Amino acid sequence: MKPRGPLMIEHRLIEKMLNLARKELESVRKNGTVDPVFMDTLVDFIRTYADRTHHGKEEDILFKELENKPLNDKDIVGMKELIAEHIVARKTVKELVESTKKYTEGDLQSIDTIIEKLDFLIGFYPEHIRKEDKVFFPDTEKYFSDEELDKMLKEFREFDEKMIHEKYNKLYESLSEKY
Repeated sequence: MKPRGPLMIEHRLIEKMLNLARKELESVRKNGTVDPVFMDTLVDFIRTYADRTHHGKEEDILFKELENKPLNDKDIVGMKELIAEHIVARKTVKELVESTKKYTEGDLQSIDTIIEKLDFLIGFYPEHIRKEDKVFFPDTEKYFSDEELDKMLKEFREFDEKMIHEKYNKLYESLSEKY
């Protein structure tokens, strides 16, 4: 398997979660209420899995390795676009968190912002994923030797192994502040 394999597998799970988010969005529009537990779960998934784990492998490993390669102009532009899109997604999730918090505190006007942010993320990720799967990953793989691809795949596995420890150390820290 090449490094794009695990990244594309992760994309499939992100797409499945977005389908659930789409159902929640339909419910919010229909009923005028938000499920805060679902929203917290969705945000945790996006922040931990889609951003920290998935985008982390892209930014901390793949993109860093590509910075050392003689990329053509198209691939340089593509990588910069993907990085900018990751930043936009993080900002949107932060705004979704803030709106959901306001909602749980009784601000019913925040539903409009929750709808807007969910709608954005549901529309954003499929195109972002398409760019990576169909264009960027195949186009940039050519810059690496088979040995470099194998090494990167190993780095991806090591990165993933560290993530569960990072997540639950943060969970402990947040809980220990309360108790």
